[in-house]
Amino acid sequence: MNPLIPLFVMIPLAGAFLIMITGRFAVWFGRYLTTLILTVLAAFSIFSLAVTGENTAVYKVGGWEPLNGIPIGIHMVMDGFSVIVLCIINIVGVLAALYSIPYIKRYTSENYYYSLFCLMIGGMNGVVLSGDIFNIFVFLEVSAISSYALVAFGVEKNELEASFKYQVLGALASFLILLGIALIYWKTKTLNIADIREVFSTGYDRTYYLFVQILLLGGFGLKAAMIPFHAWLPDAHSSAPSPISAMLSGVFIKAVGIYVIIRLFFNMFIVTENISILITVMGTLSMAVGVFLAIGQWDIKRLLAYHSISQMGYVILSTGIGMILIARGKSPEIAALAIAGGLFHLVNHAAFKGLLFFNAGAIEYSTGTRDLQEMGGLAGSMPATHATSFIASMSISGIPPFNGFFSKLIIIIAAIMAGFYLLAALAVVVSIITLASFLKFQRYAFYNKPENKDDKKNKEVPLPMVFSMVIMGILCILLSLLAFPGIRETILEPAINILTDPLKYSSLITGS
Repeated sequence: MNPLIPLFVMIPLAGAFLIMITGRFAVWFGRYLTTLILTVLAAFSIFSLAVTGENTAVYKVGGWEPLNGIPIGIHMVMDGFSVIVLCIINIVGVLAALYSIPYIKRYTSENYYYSLFCLMIGGMNGVVLSGDIFNIFVFLEVSAISSYALVAFGVEKNELEASFKYQVLGALASFLILLGIALIYWKTKTLNIADIREVFSTGYDRTYYLFVQILLLGGFGLKAAMIPFHAWLPDAHSSAPSPISAMLSGVFIKAVGIYVIIRLFFNMFIVTENISILITVMGTLSMAVGVFLAIGQWDIKRLLAYHSISQMGYVILSTGIGMILIARGKSPEIAALAIAGGLFHLVNHAAFKGLLFFNAGAIEYSTGTRDLQEMGGLAGSMPATHATSFIASMSISGIPPFNGFFSKLIIIIAAIMAGFYLLAALAVVVSIITLASFLKFQRYAFYNKPENKDDKKNKEVPLPMVFSMVIMGILCILLSLLAFPGIRETILEPAINILTDPLKYSSLITGS
């Protein structure tokens, strides 16, 4: 039993409570406590990544042991897959908290901001560590409700409208998820993911099973903003404060959407060809439609928001290809490669998209606008923002030697080896369009100099914001190392093994 596991939830929730109490007397307390909490959690997550490997650690809440192989208590599970997502949440989280210190001073009620930030982190950590579907739902709601408030934090018309739209579609997603959970419990009499897998393995009603899968795919697809469930994302991501935009795009849609879809459809459900094809089609549509919606945008944050849809499409497409091969019982090594490409891109996206939203926030902080047509010539006055945005732009576009190139290359190679030539070609085309989109961003923001523009007013952002951007830029380069043998096997292979062999996940929980 790993005693660190519950701390990923307890510490940020306790921090949120403490910030609300002390914030009335010391406004500054929340910003430093949040940064400290996230620093500790980031250290815990890196340590867990180093020691977990192929092992699966289980924390039994309340000490409830399985009875006759049936888990009767709440289980929190840390394995090779969940620990990668924990690293994403908490490392991006600490950089966003540090970035927030100067950025959020423009707003009022700092203590509310940092308290909600801690709640969102605690909820996402809980989703990733939960071993039963009902507690996934509970923690999902904790993080989602916090994110609704954070999107509306500016309390202007656009922010409130975006938050309302987000809440309405979020409530629909929660209804679909809760209905799916209720139908699973009705049929299986259990909520534990490993135990549900055991029950489904002994026989099931295929129509009922498919209906539940579609409900959960719709609900979590809404949370992940997959096409056609993406309507809330552009407004929410563009209206939120930039550190929250970075968290929503770089972390939130992964932790409460993509992660749960992958976890449930590999470790709870039996992989079937029909649902695998549906997931692959949704990934393909997200990848292609997202980039075409992005290229015409002039608002930086809306442009980045649509690219989030497109880049998550790569992850779902690659994972779906792996699922199809597993369902057909063919080429397990190619299936593993496809899943590796998806997970690699999941990690890479957190780095380059989080950095791009930091860059957008820095530009808005300095110039007061998000409209690319009103910018220009910022390369000289904002050198750190310019350099890091160039790294992130090349990364998301798949240009070597940055991290996005290697994950996209693995996805394209896996698609070709699996015989999905059209999908491989489409992935290349989407990457080229992505490059065109970010060349536009670079040109209009940093090089294109409008007439009568006074550059003297623009200057580089404060040090905490620069520090967060520089660290994320370094990560965009260092994460390329995951493509190399040895490092890839150490970090990505345990996650691939836990997904492709469900017994590795369930045996420690059920004892079977």
